Order: sequence, then structure tokens, then C-alpha cells
Amino acid sequence: MTVFRKSVGYVAGIAIAATTGLVSYRALQAEGPEPPAAISGVPRDFPDAAGDLVKRGQYLTRAADCEACHTVAGGAPFSGGRPFKLPFGTIYATNLTPDMETGIGGWSDARFLRAVRDGIGTHGNLYPAMSYTSYTALSTADALAIKAYLSSLKPVHATVPAGMLSFPFNQRWGMKLWNLVFFHPRRYKPDPTRDAQWNRGAYLATALGHCGECHTPRNIGFAMRSREYLAGTVVEGWKAYNTTSNATYGIGEWSDEQLTGYLAQGHAQGRSSAAGPMAEVVEHSLQYLTPSDIQALVVYLRGIDPVRGVGGDRVELKPAAVAASTNLLPEGDAAGGNTRGRQLFEGDCAGCHQFNGVGRQSEYASLAGSHAVNDTTGTSMLQVILDGSNLTVNGRRQVMPGFGAAYSNEDVAAVANYVLAHFGSKLGKIDAAAVAKARQTH
Repeated sequence: MTVFRKSVGYVAGIAIAATTGLVSYRALQAEGPEPPAAISGVPRDFPDAAGDLVKRGQYLTRAADCEACHTVAGGAPFSGGRPFKLPFGTIYATNLTPDMETGIGGWSDARFLRAVRDGIGTHGNLYPAMSYTSYTALSTADALAIKAYLSSLKPVHATVPAGMLSFPFNQRWGMKLWNLVFFHPRRYKPDPTRDAQWNRGAYLATALGHCGECHTPRNIGFAMRSREYLAGTVVEGWKAYNTTSNATYGIGEWSDEQLTGYLAQGHAQGRSSAAGPMAEVVEHSLQYLTPSDIQALVVYLRGIDPVRGVGGDRVELKPAAVAASTNLLPEGDAAGGNTRGRQLFEGDCAGCHQFNGVGRQSEYASLAGSHAVNDTTGTSMLQVILDGSNLTVNGRRQVMPGFGAAYSNEDVAAVANYVLAHFGSKLGKIDAAAVAKARQTH
């Protein structure tokens, strides 16, 4: 279950909810009977889709991307403890193993459902750090299959540190107010105007994959802006790009092959490679979905209304400097330009990425057409330069080392601006202060 990945956090909405006057009395559980389970998160072509509850649960747990956020670096999978730093403190992912004392070993089905779908945990209301605002759409059968899989894991006794939030954000009761305004309990109901494949993709992307939690901008109360669904925003210092059907700023001009490659393997030929939080989604979740489910996601994304969003730059697919360069020699760079950035790229980067942007050892190292090298703010590119990138798909590990320890802020800015100019035909806006700010998100 995904722990909150926004740089500000929903919790600030507590005070807003208490003062807007929008709070109306309603029972959070008064949602009526659950609709028929017309859609399950497990595809029919998945082995043992009907007979093995634990295997069903494993598939659903992966589709819901639980492991990435509930595993601390170096720790046992699902044992919790991963810290998430917010401007008003730090929260930690919970232990999902069946340990009786520190995990969910003693939880009843009803208790699990209340936590996952209603945001009510053992200590009261949960913060929307756990994406119950999306998981609320899960069917009971799917939610309990997830519990069955988690209960089959080896118990790990791992006490998670208590969250350290400043007042008033450490007052869980305040979430009752936030929920009254922004939380809408529901189960997924198929859209009768859409076909079965689209509806399946919608269930995977919303109830399970909760794509909107990271790719949708937030309103004043830090709830998702429905009119800008999937329009893109910033997550943990990384850009979660526009994934609407907008042709200029979204994925409207991506081919089905490119979308499929990006979702299933973290690489879209001629476009982008996943890094940061998105690489975690691919590694722990999307690569395990069946081809039919990946195709359903593609169909669903194709149907999202195009939205411009805030910020963003047009992706230059055929930058002049890239077209003029060979794999070893740069051409077409502006005379008297960024000499320091070019020197750094030539010495430390060109061996893998090459000046023509193709990528030498791996197709994942290609740069031409990437969103990151066309974003003049350099948001995601700075994170990659500083910390590197790591992605394992189908047993094949893709690694780029980070240069944060070796480079000064000025050096990082110089090489980032050179990459923007050479591979994106963009005038970079990155300076040492921007790099220093990026370092603070680590």
C-alpha cells in the first residue's frame, strides 16, 4: 500500500477542512451494498486465478504496489519502517507481515478492511499516507485476497518507529474532518458506456494501482484535483509526468508499443526510461502484470481526457545537436556554450549515453525523447545525476551511478544544463541553488 509520496502532504488539509464550512454531516460507512464483483483484480488468464487464494493475493498485492513503500532499505520485504519525510515531520510505513505483535498477525478480516478501505487503523484514523482514498474502491474479495497473501508471509518482528509530526498534524482526530470533506467511500462500479477492457484498466489504475495519487496535482486541502486527473506533479523531488492523452505534454503521441514497454519493462523506445518512484512501481508491481492487464492499462490511459496541466515542456524528439552528433563526437552544440557541462558529460556520461543519445551498454541509457531531458526545471534529471538510478526487470538490473558526492552544486547544474541543451534543445534554468534544494529531498 503506497505511503504518501508528496513533498507537502495531505495532512495540512486538516486545518482547512475545519474552517472551510464545507463539512457536512454524513456517515462514512453509509454507502449502500457492495455492487456485484463484475471486475476482479486478477485476470482470468492468470494461473490459478480462481482456485488459489494466496496466489490471487500475491498478484493483487503486486498490482497494488505494496512492497515498495512497506520495505525499508536493507529490511525484510513488507516489514515496514521506510521513512517518508514531510515538511512537518516524518512518518514510517507499517509492518504488513503476520507478526502478532508488530504486524497484522492478529487482525481480523473486518479490521483489515477498515484500514485498507476506510482509513481506520489500530490507533484511529490513518493519514492518507496510506492510499485508502483509492483502495476504497477495492472489492471485498480482492482486499481479503491481499490479506491472505500477506498472512502467508514469514512473520517479521519489526517495530516501526513512531511518526514524528509537529502539532497540530500529530492529532489523528483531525483526519475525521479531512475525511468528511475529501474522502468518498465507494466500491468500483463498471462504466456501462465503456467496454470490458477499459473497465478492467480503470480498476487496475484506480482501485489497485492508484496512479492518480502520484500523477494528479493537489487542491488547497491536498486532495486530488479531479479536473486535472493524471496531469502531472512532483513526488519526492521527482516529476510524475502528465499521463493524460494530451499530445504535447502527455502520452497522446506515444505508440501502444512505447506505452506497453514503459509500463511492463520501464523503457519506451525513443521516449523515456523509468527512474525514481516510477522505477519502483515497475520493479515491484507492473512487471508482474499479465500482458492482457498491461494492454488494459494502455486502453484506459488512452481514454483519459487530455489535460495541459501546470508546467511541463514540449518533448523534442529530433533535437538538432543529437541528429548532428555521432556516438563519440558531439556536434551542433552552440558555439561558446556550456564548456564545463560538456566536459563533465564527455568525461563521465558519454561512455554510456553517447552523444547521439542512443545508449551504449543498454537501451535504458538512451536519452533522446526523454521527458527528463526536456524538462527545463531539471526536476527528475537532478535526482538521477545526484543519486543515480536502479531498476531490475525480468532479472536484468539497470544501474546508473550517482555523482552527488563527486560533483559540486555548480558542476551538477552545468552538466544538467548541457544535457537539456544537447538532448532537448532547451535552455536550462538550473543553478547551484536549485541543486542544493534537490539535495534536501534525499
